[in-house]
Amino acid sequence: MAKLLIVDDEKNIRFGLKAMIERDFPGKHLVMTARHGAEAFELFRAEGADIVITDIRMPVMDGIALIEKLAAETPQGQPGRRPIVIILSGYEDFEYAKAAIRYQVMDYLLKPIRRDELFAALRKSEEELGKRAELAEQIAVTEAYRVQLQSKRLQDLLLLEETPPDTEARKLGEEIGFERYAIPFAVSIINYKYEDGRQMKREELQRLAEHMLSSVNGQLNASFQDHEGRVVLIGGPQRKFAEMAKLAEEKELDGLLMGISEEGSRPEEIWTCYREARKSLEYTFIYPKTRLIWYSELSEARLSYPVPEEEIRKLGNMLGTNREKEIGELLHNIFKLDRLPGIDIAYLEAVGKRINEQVLDEVFRIYGEASVEVLKLYRKVGNMASFRHFHDYFRSLKQLLLDLDKYIQGIRSAHGGHEEMRAAVAYIEDNYHRALNMAMVSNYVSLNYTYFSEAFKAYTGESFVVYLKKVRIRKAKEMIGTGTLKLSEIGAAVGFENTKQFSKVFKELEGISPYEYRGKLFAGQEKLTGSPDARG
Repeated sequence: MAKLLIVDDEKNIRFGLKAMIERDFPGKHLVMTARHGAEAFELFRAEGADIVITDIRMPVMDGIALIEKLAAETPQGQPGRRPIVIILSGYEDFEYAKAAIRYQVMDYLLKPIRRDELFAALRKSEEELGKRAELAEQIAVTEAYRVQLQSKRLQDLLLLEETPPDTEARKLGEEIGFERYAIPFAVSIINYKYEDGRQMKREELQRLAEHMLSSVNGQLNASFQDHEGRVVLIGGPQRKFAEMAKLAEEKELDGLLMGISEEGSRPEEIWTCYREARKSLEYTFIYPKTRLIWYSELSEARLSYPVPEEEIRKLGNMLGTNREKEIGELLHNIFKLDRLPGIDIAYLEAVGKRINEQVLDEVFRIYGEASVEVLKLYRKVGNMASFRHFHDYFRSLKQLLLDLDKYIQGIRSAHGGHEEMRAAVAYIEDNYHRALNMAMVSNYVSLNYTYFSEAFKAYTGESFVVYLKKVRIRKAKEMIGTGTLKLSEIGAAVGFENTKQFSKVFKELEGISPYEYRGKLFAGQEKLTGSPDARG
């Protein structure tokens, strides 16, 4: 719906035109009215307008002055944003005609207004608005393609192994529109991690970052997502990124993390600045209360050490020995927490990876994943990037190791004491006919459900479910041999819910159905006795 503004100092004309247009062009225009040019201009600035129908001679501000101000209000280089103007006048004045030509007025209508002329002018205006909309859409598509192409070339530049040669850099500069850049520029790489380690969605983060830079009146040269999904802003001046960090603090955006490069002024320096910003962002992981790190603040010589293989091996050996304090102290030494502020982050990543391989993965290989209560924490700890800060990772890793220590103690205890397993087997033999499950039996022998599962399998050689099935089928075969009960009665007597389930499990373990088994059994007896009455 087009916005249409009628400006005339005569009330009858204003409201007469409004009624006429709304009646003959139903639902096509949102019609507003003003008494003179000054009122119309304020209304235009507040609400906007696509079409302006204005008188010439009015008090306070006349129509020509209004048209001049409307033209001046149009953003530079965007004539399509200028409203379409139709002049109403009771005078055939050449000066008015010249003004109309100068400001590209759509039509000049003399009073008294003729309906056909007014409606023809409105239809002509609507056609022009349609053309403008098509042109704006084409420009938007072209601009979007240009931005997309430049972002792709920027990403190609950042993926290069080393700084491009001058000739290639100049070519890349042309392709990314470097001539439009505000100089000097800096590169900021931005990520957002919630307290639980989840990352903000990429598109949402990009909108947030661009809005924040705009809010502090920063210059944005380019904005895109790198191949690792982080938001890259190229702009400046550099101090505006510090203002962004301060704004994030005021808005309590605690998960916003930023790495800022040194300043650059040439296309090839984008590559260098990107790497500086990326390295700076990495080190926000070490400092829990820091959301922004300048590359200039990072020490060139970070502390690094060989991965302490022997200490990590000891850490694995200590699990299950009930030495919580020693496990904590050893883990502290392995990560060298007393030197953390100056340490090379690559060392922490290498140590975390080795603990995953040599300690955690080995525990689950030996003791089995399916029965471990801490599996969810294990999956998170397996990836250091799942945490906002190193201290969050370290606390979770330590907790996982202490949980595993207790878990392994329980497993070893259960495996070492066969008394509980003998009691469990005896309980099954006595109660197979009931609706048994592993929770009931583990409670009976006072063992943790998870520990019981591992220990029972180690003791019997089979899982609880398979073992119980075999006991029930063994008892069923004994009952079939007596020949005193129907098969449906036997199934219920050994603990099956229905005949169908009984037959299915019987065939699964014996290869034949209970009916076939009974037939085979009594056929053998007939052969031995020679009498069909032997079935009883």
